[in-house]
Amino acid sequence: MAQDIVPIQLGLPQGDVVTLWAPRWREDGEEWEAFLGHEEDLYGFPDAAHLAAFIRTVDDHDLADHPAWHVVPGLSAAELVPDEDHQFDLVGLPELVAEDPDTWTVGELADVVEMVRSLADVCELEKVHEILDSATGFDLLPQGLLPFTGREGRKLWTELAEVVAERWDEVLDAVDAVVAVPEVDADALDTAQDELAEFLAEAGSAAAVEPVDADAEDLEEASEEDTEEDEPTGFWAEVGIDPIKIITDTGEYYTLRCYVEDEPVFLGSKGRIDVFGSPRGLARFLAGDRLDGYEIADLPTWPDVATKANAGELDVEVDTANTYVLTGIADDIAEGPEAIDPTQLDLAVELLTDAADWAGDDTAHDALAPSERLGWLVSFVLRPDPTRLAPSAPFDAEQLAWRDLVTAFEERLRVH
Repeated sequence: MAQDIVPIQLGLPQGDVVTLWAPRWREDGEEWEAFLGHEEDLYGFPDAAHLAAFIRTVDDHDLADHPAWHVVPGLSAAELVPDEDHQFDLVGLPELVAEDPDTWTVGELADVVEMVRSLADVCELEKVHEILDSATGFDLLPQGLLPFTGREGRKLWTELAEVVAERWDEVLDAVDAVVAVPEVDADALDTAQDELAEFLAEAGSAAAVEPVDADAEDLEEASEEDTEEDEPTGFWAEVGIDPIKIITDTGEYYTLRCYVEDEPVFLGSKGRIDVFGSPRGLARFLAGDRLDGYEIADLPTWPDVATKANAGELDVEVDTANTYVLTGIADDIAEGPEAIDPTQLDLAVELLTDAADWAGDDTAHDALAPSERLGWLVSFVLRPDPTRLAPSAPFDAEQLAWRDLVTAFEERLRVH
């Protein structure tokens, strides 16, 4: 079955270019992979508008016979803007290697190197293969950080870094040499540029058109009023802490969470989250003197919470946006993307990753990375892209990976 046709961005010496990539798919018993191009040329465009204009007016290229191609010419310019998961900065790779390896550095490096290998395969860049085969570390990147830990791991990373320092310019030159920028129809380009400008304006980007026929002071006041209406109110908003409700197969629980410099902090200690079967149980716990070593108790607003709790005046009310339902998601995953509620899944992912981040555990992020089967499915559901064909059944591996994440989270709960 054919896989996706994906808009991608490549960071090259000639600048950032946008093109289309068809990951490996099987057809008539053979495996294929392709980029938008023709003969020896890989087509690259300065932006999604030029790409849209080209695919709407030109049929003679290497993706024309792809089983999913009929969908692509009908996409808007906005739908051809590569998302963050499909932006590959080849020029910036040496900066990644210059850092000490960590999960995120290795993950980003793995994505770029995988794309470079695909380019080398499709465009027959033997020199690129030679360079990537000259250090074992390039082959180990998909395994994450583990191969680069310890004495032998540091040796592998150093070897990889030396190859990059000495020969990465050859890789860039080889890829840059096959990229061609074809001409596009002027009328089709005008239409696509209008689409892209409208999209950027709606997204609030720097390309947005400034409002006219309105007094600047009136606009500022209206904006302030809208902001005030959108801001949460009440005691919990004032102290910057949220009561949250968690529904799992083992029960319904209440706890607290806040963010300090965008980092999650839960009611708990040593990676364990204290949860309670009722709002009243949570309030009673907060009235006690049992929070030594609790990070949340170091917040400057925590004395306000303690005062209300000790006075018996603390109302624990949970907003809908802070209610996390984990039940049923595993069964929905087994049925496929169409059975999954995106809102429920999005909240669940937020909870699982927040809890893991707070505990210093990379497991959730690793499992949800787009390069993993579960991460790819989750990305498909939460960031719909018309250029993607739906993931194919069976989804046993994805379901198992999700169950493992939920189980790890439940084991982190300290139930009172």
